[in-house]
Amino acid sequence: MLRYKLLSEILVENKLIDQFQLEEVLKVQKRSGKKLGEVLVEMGFLTEQDIIDVLELQLGIKQIKLAETFPHVEALKYIPKNLALKYKVIPIAEEGDLLVVAMADPLDIMVIDELRLRTGKRIKSVIATEKEITEAIDKFYSAKTADITKKEETAAAMEPEVFDEAVSVEQMPIVRLVNSILSEAMEANASDIHLEPGKWEVRVRFRIDGLLREVRPLPLTSYNSVVSRIKIMAGMDIAEKRLPQDGRIQQNIKNREIDIRVSSLPTVYGEKIVMRLLDRSTRLLKLGELGFSEEALKSFRQLIQQPFGMILVTGPTGSGKTTTLYAALNEISSVSKNIVTIEDPVEYVLPGINQVSVNQKAGLNFAVGLRSILRQDPDVIMIGEIRDMETAKIAVRAANTGHLVFSTLHTNDAPGALTRLLDMGVEPYLVATTVIGVVAQRLARRICNSCKQEYIVPADSEEMAFLGSRAEKNAKLYTGAGCKFCGFTGYKGRMAVTEILNITSSIRRMVVQKHHSEVIREQALSTEGFVSMKEDGIMKAFKGLTTLEEIMRIV
Repeated sequence: MLRYKLLSEILVENKLIDQFQLEEVLKVQKRSGKKLGEVLVEMGFLTEQDIIDVLELQLGIKQIKLAETFPHVEALKYIPKNLALKYKVIPIAEEGDLLVVAMADPLDIMVIDELRLRTGKRIKSVIATEKEITEAIDKFYSAKTADITKKEETAAAMEPEVFDEAVSVEQMPIVRLVNSILSEAMEANASDIHLEPGKWEVRVRFRIDGLLREVRPLPLTSYNSVVSRIKIMAGMDIAEKRLPQDGRIQQNIKNREIDIRVSSLPTVYGEKIVMRLLDRSTRLLKLGELGFSEEALKSFRQLIQQPFGMILVTGPTGSGKTTTLYAALNEISSVSKNIVTIEDPVEYVLPGINQVSVNQKAGLNFAVGLRSILRQDPDVIMIGEIRDMETAKIAVRAANTGHLVFSTLHTNDAPGALTRLLDMGVEPYLVATTVIGVVAQRLARRICNSCKQEYIVPADSEEMAFLGSRAEKNAKLYTGAGCKFCGFTGYKGRMAVTEILNITSSIRRMVVQKHHSEVIREQALSTEGFVSMKEDGIMKAFKGLTTLEEIMRIV
């Protein structure tokens, strides 16, 4: 939230709190997810006025007393009362294209952007206490002012329904609103946008580093227009609101080519929209950049250099399986190899590789496409996902006839991929002879390097119990305090936490004998040098790459 230093650093330097108090506050903040200032006030270490005074001193943001200030009536019209209450803000004055706004949190970038987009003005923030702002809203927002604001807001929401050819499309309010949501999501490196209508407003959430964060509300009055705009962009039927629909948008946002997969779902309060963002201009990661440990990376590289066999990457949706496969294909790609993929859909275009996109309407599914690929003299085949028995059997036979086959499965761990193929109806001897390795993975959030700090693991904590045999007295781990660079989450970016199962002769015998995945796992752990995802994650937590709390969450 602060520009140059963390709030915590400023408070300690000014001796408003000591290091012990800060550590206690950070623990509570970590559990509650609240802002540092809120926790400090709730725990009684500081008052809201103390924090405002230090912000004014360090950042030069003017502090005002709303009891002594009279907001201009014209300024009040720019921000509806319900929005003012939600964000704890009140407009004070209008100075040309500048709107002066009193804020309880004057460094909340998301709120400032929201106000800028809604008002069309530059926002100058000043500091006031939350109590003063709430009282001023009740005092100065008259029924007449609120009514004017509501009428103007409704008129703005209805305006896009009439397309005036004399007005540029990009100047229309709803178009600007949709574009701003997409731009904000890209700036935040979000993978998904969720628009969720409720009884009173529409919740907007971004999935960032694997977790959803609420970023802003939208008024219900404009939501139908927003949905219509998105459907038009995605080539969907705007008249159909009772059935789920899928669509696709290709958009250039800030000189970045973005592929957006759109899904609509009818709910009680309207259509929920989810948009998956794929940045085609993003540089593809190399294997060494995925976060594999040194030993795991060495093992995986040995697997992908094999001349034939099947390599499976497993994990839930959003665990980075496709990214891992792309990195692997990129590494082994050469002019001497014919590499062909079939995907649903093709997410990124790989130079020198022949990529086929599934087209269900045209009758091109994984099985049909795979049969055709086998007639194209391939050396390496990548199948986006093995979903059914037919695809599984064709893939196994391809691997058994001199091809190197890559694919993904949805299983919880590496041994589970073997039993999953058996459950699909593939003969045990075929699974045993064709699968040469399985990678299971999850994505863990990396600790933000700008606010990383170490701590001693409490002896009686869940973390110590999770460490098990790795637990030590005064064990040191790391966490992120939260800063402006990571959106005050303590995390920035993600990395893979993996386990790699090499199919040895003993594992093959167990597959033929149809042993349960847990039995195979025990064998791999005891005699094959298998490193589990839990152990891989713990090692990364000790190295300060991620938090133990994050490893506990994902594995």
